[in-house]
Amino acid sequence: MFRLNAIKSQAGKVFLITGANSGLGYETSKFLLERGATVIMCCRDLLKGEKAKKELLMFNFTGKIELVELDLSDLKNVEKIAEFIKKKFNHLDVLINNAGIMAPPKTFSKQGFEIQFAVNHLAHMFLTLKLLPMLEEKNNSRVVTVTSGVQYFGSIQWDDLQGNLKYDRWASYSQSKLANVMFGLELNSKLKERNSKLSSLLAHPGFARTNLQPKSVEANKSWQEELAYKFMDPMFQSAKMGALPQIAAATLSSAQGGEQYGPRFNFRGFPKICRNAPKALNHTSREKLWEISEKLIKGV
Repeated sequence: MFRLNAIKSQAGKVFLITGANSGLGYETSKFLLERGATVIMCCRDLLKGEKAKKELLMFNFTGKIELVELDLSDLKNVEKIAEFIKKKFNHLDVLINNAGIMAPPKTFSKQGFEIQFAVNHLAHMFLTLKLLPMLEEKNNSRVVTVTSGVQYFGSIQWDDLQGNLKYDRWASYSQSKLANVMFGLELNSKLKERNSKLSSLLAHPGFARTNLQPKSVEANKSWQEELAYKFMDPMFQSAKMGALPQIAAATLSSAQGGEQYGPRFNFRGFPKICRNAPKALNHTSREKLWEISEKLIKGV
């Protein structure tokens, strides 16, 4: 049984969280600051980031906040910010790849990639690879990649990764979330091979109320989707509860590389170790996705 009081002080540790100004990222930041950590809050919108920072400072937590503007839809910006972080901070203990986009109309990143594949998968892979040397300097450092329950329904469209032939926003979302799991597991496998001190873990929040749902409704102007969310509302848990799996993966001393944490009942509840998507267990597929993704990133 997961207990919050099992998580000790995080004083002296530095955490970087993408998408930290709202939802799961905000709640994770709040939890870590309360326990004395330094949190690098990466936000796409600096004004919203400043607002979140002011709210958190009102709690007078012992932890420290560093605010960084990061646009995951632009790989050039990801590279620039990674270099900035390496120069500004003397160490990094945990990277939490939390930010995400859910089911928008067909949109492209700055480099011309389908936006969900670009932001949810490619940008976080790129950020992680850029920060690996910094992370590996510390013992028991971690990368936590946040996925979703839709990982279990996702498929990698090898012949149409960018949805150029046929775009289905939910299929593209579930593909990106399966890609998160495949990346997290393959990263852990590669780290193990070289006896790295760094481990890679995964987490998913179940049904958590965040700004992803209203943003999706607004972007798609879908009354059907809005109605579906209203109907499902009793099943959703708070963003605070939804953040617990990634907090567990990032901080529990018992957590091991390759593990995924999710809600006890899969869609809600306190966190426990849950199964990784079966399609993510195929090593050949993971390597294939890694190689394709690496080529796309290097082409920037």
